[in-house]
Formats: sequence, structure tokens, C-alpha cells
Amino acid sequence: WLHGLGPAALALWLDGVGNPHNFGAILRTAAHFGASVLLPAGSPLALSGAAARVAEGGAEAVTLVRLPPSVEAIDALRRAGFQLAATVVRGGEDLFAVELPARLVLVMGAEGEGMDAALAAACDRRLSIPGSGAVESLNVAAATAVFLSRWAARKASTRSSSRASGLISRSWAR
Repeated sequence: WLHGLGPAALALWLDGVGNPHNFGAILRTAAHFGASVLLPAGSPLALSGAAARVAEGGAEAVTLVRLPPSVEAIDALRRAGFQLAATVVRGGEDLFAVELPARLVLVMGAEGEGMDAALAAACDRRLSIPGSGAVESLNVAAATAVFLSRWAARKASTRSSSRASGLISRSWAR
């Protein structure tokens, strides 16, 4: 999987996500934004009928990758030039105020419990979506859509800058 990726690539590491409706919504969003979905070793998460129905065709368009144990997976992703970002409710960098890298793995935690603390600590950075405070957070599927759209906006901004200067990067000129 890693060898076939271009210079810009986005992946979602789903840590503990278990609700098939959220999984289906995440698959549809991942398909829309061209992200791969990484499933941890030992995760019972799999494509069910309910997830496929919610994904509405998105499941067939997404690369699903079953990861090796976390330490191995993190090492391989970093060697491939990925930065890992833990998505957290509080205490992270403001998603809308940071520059996102071209190769990014967003680690999305379980509904309610969040992600494994050791996995969050192993990430290169922590990102949060600022909100009004009326609710504690978005659910994992809604948060995934916000994170992926922000990364896509970074990518679109890069294309616009290249066009404005008369240069079009080969990776975006397809």
C-alpha cells in the first residue's frame, strides 16, 4: 500500500471506532477526499452490511489497510514520510491555524473513549477542532469530515499557488 502512494497522501487510522454507522460515514467521507483507511491489528472493525449501506458506494472506493502492531505500523509510516496526528477534543493545536503536511495520518479515536493513550503519545502532533463549547465535541464521523476537508483545503491552496506562479506540480496535474 505505501509503495503506490504519490507525494501527497492522507490516511485515517481508526483506533477503537466500532459503530458501523460511523464507520460507513467515515468510509464515504474518505472516498470523497481520497483518503485510505487504516485498521489496527486486532481491531474487530470490518465492513458490515450496515456500514456499506451508510457508505452508499464509498466503501468500494476506499483502500482499507489492516495494520501490523502499532509500533511497526508507526515506524513504517514515518519511514514513508508520514506525520501522525492524534485528533483530540482538547489540548491540541487549532486545526484551522496550522499548516498540514503533504503526507498525513489522522488518528481518530473511538466514540466516547477517544484513542489509546499510548498511541496518542506516539503521534507527532495533536490537533483539535475549535467549537462553540455548546457540546463537548463532534462525533467521530463528523469530526473526520472536518479534518479531511481541512487537509483538502491545504491541497487546493497548494494547487492555486502553483497555478498563480505559472508552475503546476506534476503530482496535481493529472
